[in-house]
Amino acid sequence: MQPNVHIMDHPLITHKISMLRDEATNTKDFRQLVYEIALLMGYEATKDLKLTDAEIKTPLMTTTKKVLDQKVAIVPILRAGLGMVDGVLDLIPAAKVGHIGLYRDHETLRPVEYYCKLPSDIPSREVIVVDPMLATGGSSAAAISFIKQRGAKNIKLMCIIAAPEGIKVMTEEHPDVEIYCGALDDRLNEKGYILPGLGDAGDRIFGTL
Repeated sequence: MQPNVHIMDHPLITHKISMLRDEATNTKDFRQLVYEIALLMGYEATKDLKLTDAEIKTPLMTTTKKVLDQKVAIVPILRAGLGMVDGVLDLIPAAKVGHIGLYRDHETLRPVEYYCKLPSDIPSREVIVVDPMLATGGSSAAAISFIKQRGAKNIKLMCIIAAPEGIKVMTEEHPDVEIYCGALDDRLNEKGYILPGLGDAGDRIFGTL
């Protein structure tokens, strides 16, 4: 595995992903699980955020302690990525949220950007791109390319489930991007779905099955 790829091994993450996979899990519970997994993964993905010294007055004395010194942006890939935003935002309430939407051109089969709204100061922010599934890797790689075109330099990708094919594309096209995955699955099927996977994450989050 590439050094910039981090596969989570926390028991709570593993347990909650198993619950996500279950076809009997209803929309409400599925949505809550995505939130909880994103929060747990966000804790890991932000462990290298920069700190700085700040003077703090406690009830007993004045002291110098460390506080966060890095601005963060969370960018979900529409629409399924929206389900992960609140989990990360609860960890970093001061983070700004951008959005990026892509569709696949039926003739060229290339991802096309149809919507992109990012914070104006995106070049100075640590960017966490969120999408539950990293399947072929085409959409994630394209989204990150579009974000880089807006000046972002420090980017991480956070996904709940990844396929080896998606990891390969991402590490080849964006070797500078740290990838955080809740689980690495076996492969893609002929339709590009991750196996064993959990089905269509967007449909299960929003109840549009």
